[in-house]
Amino acid sequence: MRTWALRVGLGLLGVLAVAALVAWWWHTYHLVEHERERPPAGEASYNPLYALRLALQDDGVQAVSRQRLQLDAVSLGTRDTVLLMGDPRTLPARDVDALLDWVYDGGHLLVTTPPGWRFSAEQPWELLSQLGLRLKPQSRECMGFVVPGEEHHVEFCGSARFTFQGIDPALTWGDFENGFVFARLAVGDGLVDVLADMHFLRNDALRDGPHVALARQLLAPNYGEGTMHLVYAASMPPLWRLLMERAWMAWIPLLLALLAFLWMRMQRIGPLLPSPPESRRSLLEHVQASGEHLRRYGFSAALHGSVRDAFMARLRRRDPLAAALDGRAQADAIAARTGLAADDIEHALRSPRPRDARDFRLRIARLIEMRKRL
Repeated sequence: MRTWALRVGLGLLGVLAVAALVAWWWHTYHLVEHERERPPAGEASYNPLYALRLALQDDGVQAVSRQRLQLDAVSLGTRDTVLLMGDPRTLPARDVDALLDWVYDGGHLLVTTPPGWRFSAEQPWELLSQLGLRLKPQSRECMGFVVPGEEHHVEFCGSARFTFQGIDPALTWGDFENGFVFARLAVGDGLVDVLADMHFLRNDALRDGPHVALARQLLAPNYGEGTMHLVYAASMPPLWRLLMERAWMAWIPLLLALLAFLWMRMQRIGPLLPSPPESRRSLLEHVQASGEHLRRYGFSAALHGSVRDAFMARLRRRDPLAAALDGRAQADAIAARTGLAADDIEHALRSPRPRDARDFRLRIARLIEMRKRL
């Protein structure tokens, strides 16, 4: 009975705990809705001018976008507009000449200054050089842009500005001291607009009213008269150029790491160390002294035996048949191979007379000569 009452009490306590937890949850937490933008998909994920193209098409303007200029496949009309969002230095010379000829007949070209810096010098056939523009280093300053009914806006922050060389532009934005961020140049019957950057034309930037107004002013010369060609990658530069100009943040640390690794693996670095003190005797002197000691104390036979063993070891490798013989037969076989007299060979193979230094040296010299002739 007491066990049953204990179980009921524990069950009631569990129910009360769960009820208290649910009440605390509903009292503390409440449902809140958040709106999050989904990442762009499809063409909008890789085409930064996708929103501009749709806006132009909704306004009744014929607009197309592509990654490359493709002048060989696409013919440009005299009242068309070409917008190049990319580095104009990557255009080949034939495309630069074709674009300038098309602009001279009435086309409208919009280009931007190249971002960052480069190793190679400017080439005279490049587009900006032919237009008479000279690039200036990137500036951290911004240009104020005021549109009626909109908040104060800034543009061209940290972009590469430019100056002029012997030309008189129709419209400019900037000054000679700090550089220009926009210039409209008259080329024949057409116009060329040069901007410090085109970030305000990207998909996520066209939501702002000042950006829409600025884009409409830039596209005004041939607006509605021809096709708008929106090129968001004029050309693909070589890989080595991309690595040198855009990937220096990666290859410079890797180069420093490689140099540090080579420095760690070096045997020695710094000034030359002093030469170690020379020993009193060289190894050859020790060997010679040991041989003189053995000969002086009557161990000439042991020295002769070592030289003879070395000769016999080479003989077994070079002429096993002669090594297997014995006595006079062996001497004749060695004489036939070495060209020496058999008597001298037989004399050299025998042990020297004790205490006879001259006989010892003669036998040793003969054995060494025999060994060399094998």
